[in-house]
Amino acid sequence: MPLIQALYSKIHRAVVTDANLNYEGSITLGADLLKASKLAPFMKVDILNINNGARFSTYVIEGAGYEVCINGAASRLVQKGDLVIIVAYVSLPLEDLPNHKPHIVFVDHNNAPKKDISC
Repeated sequence: MPLIQALYSKIHRAVVTDANLNYEGSITLGADLLKASKLAPFMKVDILNINNGARFSTYVIEGAGYEVCINGAASRLVQKGDLVIIVAYVSLPLEDLPNHKPHIVFVDHNNAPKKDISC
């Protein structure tokens, strides 16, 4: 049976807390955000910058609290204070899609989860 890509997790409208050009690359997400979104270190994520339309892929590393720091070359695509959407996908059989429940986390201006919606 062929697999399809479906939304696994989304952090909606997170605020970039830092952009660090001199790091080897990735996105640093605070441990509290990882727990709320069910993301884990080294998972691939797409970053969608609401402010400028940039879209790029990277991987997650764990940070502290509610931090959202874009590292390495990708830091050129964001500025501190930009709003971003962070998404991860999962491969699953098409017949499993009706029962699939992605994790959607809405955050406030400090990146603290407001609510977690399993669609």
